[in-house]
Amino acid sequence: MKAVVVRTPGPPDVLEWVTVEAPQPGPGEVVVDVRASGVNNADLLQRQGMYPVPADDSPLLGLECSGSVSAVGEGVGDWAVGDEVCALLNGGGYAQAVAVPAAQVLPKPANLSFEEAASLPEAACTVYSNIAMLARLKPGETFLVHGGTSGIGSLAIQWAKALGARVLVTAGTPHKVARSVELGADVAINYREEDFATAVWEGTHGHGADVILDIVGAPYLTRNVRALAPDGRLVMIGGDVSPTPLGIGELMAKRGSVAATTLRSRSHRQKAEIVDAVRANLWPMVADGRVRPVVDSVVPMDSAARAHQLLADGKVVGKVVLTV
Repeated sequence: MKAVVVRTPGPPDVLEWVTVEAPQPGPGEVVVDVRASGVNNADLLQRQGMYPVPADDSPLLGLECSGSVSAVGEGVGDWAVGDEVCALLNGGGYAQAVAVPAAQVLPKPANLSFEEAASLPEAACTVYSNIAMLARLKPGETFLVHGGTSGIGSLAIQWAKALGARVLVTAGTPHKVARSVELGADVAINYREEDFATAVWEGTHGHGADVILDIVGAPYLTRNVRALAPDGRLVMIGGDVSPTPLGIGELMAKRGSVAATTLRSRSHRQKAEIVDAVRANLWPMVADGRVRPVVDSVVPMDSAARAHQLLADGKVVGKVVLTV
């Protein structure tokens, strides 16, 4: 089969579309013939040699895909050859086929194209595991998501609104601010023009954010704590990991909490639990249209370098998707 490989870390043009050995399903796995794969920031970091791959994972790029089951491993009873699916991967999505634990596979929503379905698993599992399972966002609470037009942000806005939360977002251009509002944000803040912590207090009439989902990291930590409501929960999922002071006194005064997570490094059991929760609680919202993936660009997989450059340029709204 063909796959995108990185022989030497570097800029987008190091990505090569070459022949590699086709995967075989191990016990508890299925092989998916890939129709489309989502492009994520983790892929860009891995291409540059800045995102270590867990020891048991595929060294190939790609953390989500859609397609059809073409082979079923020993002990798999939930999936059959021909099933249309999408999946949260442990790597390997930039290829014509990928082996994936059966517990990380989801049915492709009938109302979505393969390209749309491929853009969902990573963002859906990230959003649901952090906002619902960890931060426990509830209807009526206030939710702030940074990067409102990213793949994660665009889905988080829709899910939180469907839940019944009040949603605030940050974005970096007037166009992205406007798109965030179109996606359902109640308040959209241009972080280049105003201090987002002050804007959050003003936008919530002095209450603050009950839950914050942060993709920026160290530069936002102090202001995130300032923006938290009493008993607020800050979840950090990426960005700059440089050492930075934490205002513990302010955090204690608010009875606030700070958590930091990653998805790829979780165990197979944890990923299976997240996928189960997404299928039970978020997938119905996709089926009835309350949550809809936002696909900015579709690029042939043998032109993956162009897809990486699009994402790196920072103008994308939603996801970039590769197609086989």
